[in-house]
Amino acid sequence: MIELPKPMKPDFKGSPVIFLKEVKSELLKVNWPSREEVIKLTVIVVVISTVIGLYIGGMDILLTKLTSIIFKR
Repeated sequence: MIELPKPMKPDFKGSPVIFLKEVKSELLKVNWPSREEVIKLTVIVVVISTVIGLYIGGMDILLTKLTSIIFKR
């Protein structure tokens, strides 16, 4: 049987000040998106979510009416 490696546990032996300095240095390495990219991608997410919501809502209304017609007989 294959043994999976055990997950590494974080080393909390350092001081909180050292930890926060390391966090800051890592955050400076992040390639943050530009304002234009954030706006564009937010609009895409909102539009896709709206379209999917309208589709699901429309299917719900359609299937509700269909089942009410079928079971009224």
